[in-house]
Amino acid sequence: MHDPMLMLTSVIAVATRAFGTRPTADSLRDRGAVSIEQVLWYAAAAISVAVVAAIIWSQIRTTASTPVQSPSAP
Repeated sequence: MHDPMLMLTSVIAVATRAFGTRPTADSLRDRGAVSIEQVLWYAAAAISVAVVAAIIWSQIRTTASTPVQSPSAP
C-alpha cells in the first residue's frame, strides 16, 4: 500500500511545478530606492501613533491615580 501523504505531496509538487508562475525579467528588476515622500509619510504615521498612545496612556494614568470611593451603607 502506498503512503497517502507521500502521494499527496508528490501530486502537489507536480501541480505546483506545472502550473506555478515563473519569475519574469520585470519581477526580478530592482524597484529602486525609497522616495523621500514615502519616508515622510511613514514618519508622520509613526508620530501620530505615538501622540495618540501618549494621550491614551495619560488618561489611563489619571484614572488609575484617583482613589476608589468605598461604598457606604444606607
